[in-house]
Amino acid sequence: MAASISIRAGRCRKTVARDHAALMDGVYRYQRHIYDFTRKYYLFGRDRLIAELAPRPGARIVEVGCGTARNLIRMARRYPEARLFGLDASQAMLETAAKAVARAGLEHRIQLAHGYAEGLSAAMFGEAFDDVVFSYSLSMIPDWKQALRAAEAALGPDGRLHIVDFGDLMGFAAPLRAALLAWLGLVHVAPRGELLAVLQGAPGGCRLLAGRYAFLFHGRLGAV
Repeated sequence: MAASISIRAGRCRKTVARDHAALMDGVYRYQRHIYDFTRKYYLFGRDRLIAELAPRPGARIVEVGCGTARNLIRMARRYPEARLFGLDASQAMLETAAKAVARAGLEHRIQLAHGYAEGLSAAMFGEAFDDVVFSYSLSMIPDWKQALRAAEAALGPDGRLHIVDFGDLMGFAAPLRAALLAWLGLVHVAPRGELLAVLQGAPGGCRLLAGRYAFLFHGRLGAV
């Protein structure tokens, strides 16, 4: 019976992931062309996360939900010895990412793949990772807890997670917070208050940015 339940849960998770991928393709079919220009005004902390990565020489870094490859390209330029990988559920976004990587002349440094965050594994790209990056992606991943479990399982013994995402916005006045949450809902974003609470209790904690608008975390979770 337990095995049967596990199989059904796995199938349900895959169905949700496929449905979400189709939704993301629909959302980004046209948005991807202006994504980087528009997101720079409200996805705060991304460059700070990249600056604080401090990977070891030759580190294997994967970004889950890599989108247009904007972050991967910046990481490649900042850390010339790193080996970089990008995973995204949206084929449309990956098309844009591949073109951006080619324009930057970084095809030999950045490998892209279509897949779901919940199914990330070291085997997808050959070996365990030293760093797994989530940049404003967990707030869009339906089963974000499984995504984090998969990420931790894909890390090597000394590997770390690096997360920047929306906070709980509690530093804003109630009307503005309500308006921001409503707007985020329209673009299929759901701030993970439960995750923020867990990260604040994790070793080293996390840093809150701009009135709890966003948070930044580097470390391991152990259990989610």
